[in-house]
Amino acid sequence: MVSPVHPLSTDIAPPKRFTYPFCYEPHPLCILAAEEVKREIARIQPKEGKMFGVLVVTPGDGSFLTSETLGDGVTFLAAYSGLLEGRNDWDYFVPPVFDAQQPDGYFKTKEREIMQSEVHKQMSQELQFWLFRQYQMLNARGEVKDLVEIWQDYHRSPRIRNKYPLPPGGTGDCCAPKLLQYAYQHGLKPVCMAEFWWGPSPKSEIRQHGQFYPACRGKCKPVLTWMLQGLDVDPDPEEVGSPHLQPEIVYEDEVLAVVNKPAGMLSVPGRTENYSVAKWTQQRWEGAMMVHRLDMCTSGLLLVAKTTDAYHHLQRQFEAHTIKKKYLALVEGIPQKEHGIIDLPLLCDPTNRPRQVVDYEHGKRAITEYRVISTQRDGSFVSLLALWPHTGRTHQLRMHCAHPDGLGCPILGDELYGHKSDRLYLQAQAITFIHPVTGKRMHFELKNEF
Repeated sequence: MVSPVHPLSTDIAPPKRFTYPFCYEPHPLCILAAEEVKREIARIQPKEGKMFGVLVVTPGDGSFLTSETLGDGVTFLAAYSGLLEGRNDWDYFVPPVFDAQQPDGYFKTKEREIMQSEVHKQMSQELQFWLFRQYQMLNARGEVKDLVEIWQDYHRSPRIRNKYPLPPGGTGDCCAPKLLQYAYQHGLKPVCMAEFWWGPSPKSEIRQHGQFYPACRGKCKPVLTWMLQGLDVDPDPEEVGSPHLQPEIVYEDEVLAVVNKPAGMLSVPGRTENYSVAKWTQQRWEGAMMVHRLDMCTSGLLLVAKTTDAYHHLQRQFEAHTIKKKYLALVEGIPQKEHGIIDLPLLCDPTNRPRQVVDYEHGKRAITEYRVISTQRDGSFVSLLALWPHTGRTHQLRMHCAHPDGLGCPILGDELYGHKSDRLYLQAQAITFIHPVTGKRMHFELKNEF
């Protein structure tokens, strides 16, 4: 059998700490390793899109090597999520944590029995429980827990445990757990890690060919929280905090205000960051309430109610869809039509929040009108769009622009559904509503900041 440990000839210095897998910039060592893996993928020529991962490692001497001593000591491992062309035994890649695909093995034998049984559901759950017990996951300290223990230790809430007694199917078969498990088993020291998508995007979610992505949260967050124990890991960038940006007051009277939120500022407090537009407005106007929100990376107009009556009045307008909003977006590529309506139902991906997927069976209807304002064909193909959301789903505009059943043109800087840039080029440019006291029609519009 060919070893899945591959040499990496380079004098690139290693990072000081290991990659935080859920929010990161790929290290140059990982980018170099990924280029090697892409050559192997091209040789295999898989028909379906797949997530691949690389883990740069050094001999497990308990310390990171310096750039002077790195030399020939740096190597890398490669993995793919799930199966690749129906197989899990490709020599170039690390093996699965547990091989459940053996035709005469316990799992496949019991699976065939279940298909012929009348108590299908109960037996399936028992088999899944048995399967997850076989995944004996290591951490950097050499400690071992199976997936059931890891899941239950991570999700201590009785409500979540009752609703999700077992991990989602496929847990433990993603790239990151496979890579770390092999490294620990063979005495290798993890240096940095990255995952990228290769091939066509799946129909429901959006994955860009060749783009690096963070590890999925639903399946991998509990597992990697355990497996990374004992490593010096980069801090979560989302918990470090951001500079205290200041909104601009566009309009103000006794009962409401309109503010311009800068990109990079939260609308309301997050899990770990308390500073937000909501916090800023409450410090300025006692009792102020946010009427709606924008994504942190989106800039533009927000309504703030200073009184409870104004808040409820504006909320009713949102519920009746009488408040009109216009966005501007710079997108990659040029839409086929200059004007149109996008009607794609959206659903939150429970295994990878806050990402959304298109789901025609269970998704909520989402409608966006668009018009192409201008296009730029010199050097790069970029279009400036006006977008009018007729519904208010999470990431609606971002999904409708990026998804191939929508425009197929990701918003510039959308690292979830497109490609990372210096910012997300999406601006809530205009808003129209009825004043809750005077009854007058109010309209505010910002200059195009792109």
